[in-house]
Amino acid sequence: MGTTSKFIQREQMIERTSLLVFFLLVFWSINAQVSEVTNQIYEGNTRIEADEFDEAEMAFRRALSKSPERTEALYNLGNTHFNEQDYEEAKQRYFQTQKFADNSTSKHQAFHNMGNVFMKQKDYAKAVETYKNALRNNPKDEETRYNYALAKELLEKEQQQQDNKEQDQQDQQNQDNQENKDKEKDGDKDQDSRENKEDNEGDEGEDEKDKKDKGNQEKDNRSNEGNNQKKNQQPQKPKQTELSPEQVKSLLEAMNNQEKEVQDKVNAEKVKGTPIRGRKDW
Repeated sequence: MGTTSKFIQREQMIERTSLLVFFLLVFWSINAQVSEVTNQIYEGNTRIEADEFDEAEMAFRRALSKSPERTEALYNLGNTHFNEQDYEEAKQRYFQTQKFADNSTSKHQAFHNMGNVFMKQKDYAKAVETYKNALRNNPKDEETRYNYALAKELLEKEQQQQDNKEQDQQDQQNQDNQENKDKEKDGDKDQDSRENKEDNEGDEGEDEKDKKDKGNQEKDNRSNEGNNQKKNQQPQKPKQTELSPEQVKSLLEAMNNQEKEVQDKVNAEKVKGTPIRGRKDW
């Protein structure tokens, strides 16, 4: 029994020793890993100060490969992307920082820098909301308060410009609609004018025809008047008068008497004018 008891105690001691060594190895490994992550973060910060952003990014990524939720590495990697003007990647790293942060200071810094990204992208509405979240974690930070006021002012100005643009577009649309209506109205007026002109031309044609017909009628009237005047100016033929038998008889007797008188007168003239022969003196 004594020998067996000692054997069991010895095994227990060996097991305890093994567990202790294991925990020491784990602790040492963790410390070594933490120390390596810390060293990488330190190296990254040093590279940033020297404006060696590519080397800084590599250092922070090595740190995150060992500890993906290490907020210092996430935040500083975000700053590296910000300095390189890679705003989308910076925004993603700041978002991860505030997600894994376990204190208000880290959250405030992440939200503040995320607001700066939105300002660079001129997304003033999101910048205002992000600065609000930063102030919720640190209401006394003057730089955050100033950035929040600036973002709010720029947002209001942007909204005013948008309203003015929409109003200008509406005014232009109204003007275009009015011009189209005026054109349609002018088109109707032109159509009416053309129709009136055609009607007037038709009336003028009829008037001209009437004038022509009237002229022809007047010409015909003048021609008829001329013909009538010529006819009136021609000598009238003597009218034949019918005589009664008594008048004829009297007229014949008168003519016979007149003829007899004329004959007697002629004969008398012949007698009076006959030469007398004289005697011949031998």
